[in-house]
Amino acid sequence: MNILGHGVDLVETSRIARVCERHGQRFLDRILTPAEQRHARQFADAVTFISGRWAAKEAILKVIGTGWRGKISWTDMEILPDKLGQPHVRLSGETERLAKQLGIERVLVSITHTRDHAFSSALGVGGGDRHNSAEKGVHESPNEPPR
Repeated sequence: MNILGHGVDLVETSRIARVCERHGQRFLDRILTPAEQRHARQFADAVTFISGRWAAKEAILKVIGTGWRGKISWTDMEILPDKLGQPHVRLSGETERLAKQLGIERVLVSITHTRDHAFSSALGVGGGDRHNSAEKGVHESPNEPPR
């Protein structure tokens, strides 16, 4: 696998909390998929989860070099944990199209947060044997859900 792009983002959780308070469900529907919203409800402090997903999605957009513009939707990126908690990214729509155009076959993210900040790093990878293995039914990670 080759690293084809890298992006990072840091966000203040208080900023996300204010937007959640001001716009409520409309904001959540705009930035989180229904599955991400269901997962967020499991946490006593959903704001840190939402902030982490915001940072991760911003980092992913930096990987593909576009930022948020054009036909890109926040819900083109879904980040859900595997059974051990490792976040896995699924791209769709315009974001998936742009990633494929760049040769990105998989996006890896790491997300961390404190009470005040959420940070994420994202890598766009492609051009290796793992992709061929996945096409043959071999999972790229023992924790990754089947495709």
